[in-house]
Amino acid sequence: MNSIHVDTTPPANDEGSLPPAQAWPPPAQATPGSSFRTSVYVPRERRLWTAALAAALLVTAGGLGILYVDDTNYQNMDRALTIQNEQLTGRNENLQTALTTTQTKLTASQNQVSSLTAQVAHPTLGIWNVPQAISGSTYYLAAGVPDTFTYHLKLTSSGPMSVSILTISQFGDAVNCVQNRGGTTNYCMHHSGSAIGWLNVTSVNYDFHLAEGCAAYLAVITAGSSVTVTPDVSVTYNPASAPTGSCA
Repeated sequence: MNSIHVDTTPPANDEGSLPPAQAWPPPAQATPGSSFRTSVYVPRERRLWTAALAAALLVTAGGLGILYVDDTNYQNMDRALTIQNEQLTGRNENLQTALTTTQTKLTASQNQVSSLTAQVAHPTLGIWNVPQAISGSTYYLAAGVPDTFTYHLKLTSSGPMSVSILTISQFGDAVNCVQNRGGTTNYCMHHSGSAIGWLNVTSVNYDFHLAEGCAAYLAVITAGSSVTVTPDVSVTYNPASAPTGSCA
């Protein structure tokens, strides 16, 4: 019987045999509550620069805070001043309106005072306002024109009338004309001379000034037929500083 021989030697490794593994000590156990810190060296210049930067940031942040507060205060002040200005503007407009109203009233009062002063210094008085009849060409109405007054001759009539303002001398000439049969009263009173006159009219409205410094005038009214004369004669006190009219 033939025996079988088996080689149990492990085959050679082409890469060569590995050296046995080196034993390492077990890792150190960390003690609970302890920590590991790594010490890092920072140069002194870098530390100074970092501190300066931090200080600058703090200063900048503080400045921004102050600027924000100041800006808010300025805005509040601006709004308050704007409101105050609007209120003052409104008050000024109200005062201006009140001033304008007061000035208007003052002007009206001054005008009234001036008018009253003029009236006191130069009062106007009515002196003849009763209607009177002229019965024909041989009749006449006569009225004296007062001295130191402006004579406001205002007449109306129911028919044609003739009106003249005569001096006393002219009136005497007119009377002589009638007496000497030079004409009717209606004719002679207006054709013997006059300061001013109106022939065959139904109304007269005239302010006569020659008597303001002269007491020498008469107003004479005649008509060619029967008429009724309605006078509205007044005078204003206005004495002249020197003789006027036929007295000058």
